[in-house]
Amino acid sequence: MSRAVLLLASLALLALVGAGSAAAGSPAVHAAGKCHLSSHEQRHLGASYVTSLSVKKTSCKKGKGVVKAFNSCRHSNGGARGRCTHKVKRYSCSESRTGISTQFDSTVNCSRGGKRVHFTYTENT
Repeated sequence: MSRAVLLLASLALLALVGAGSAAAGSPAVHAAGKCHLSSHEQRHLGASYVTSLSVKKTSCKKGKGVVKAFNSCRHSNGGARGRCTHKVKRYSCSESRTGISTQFDSTVNCSRGGKRVHFTYTENT
C-alpha cells in the first residue's frame, strides 16, 4: 500500500472514533449544565425574573419544574418576600438573599441525592 492510502485510511479511522466518542458523550452534556431560559420563562416561573438556571444529573425541564414549585411554595408562605421551608418535588432547597426593602436578588440551591438544581432570581416587592 502506498503512503497516501495508509494516511487516508488512518484519518478515516480517527474520524470514526471521534464521532463515536462525541455521540457517547452527548447525554452527559444534557444531564449537566446551564439551561436556556426564554424571556417568557424568565418572567413566568414564579418570581419577578428568574435570571439563571443550571442543573446536574437531571434535565432542564425538571429543573424548571423545581424553580416553579419553589417559588409557588415561597409565595404561599408570605407572598413575594416569603420563604419556602419544606421540600419541593422531593428536593431540599437553601436560599440566600441580598437587596433592599423593595427588591432582592436570591441564589437557590436544591438537591435530591446526586441531582442538583441551582438558580438565581430577582423579586420586586
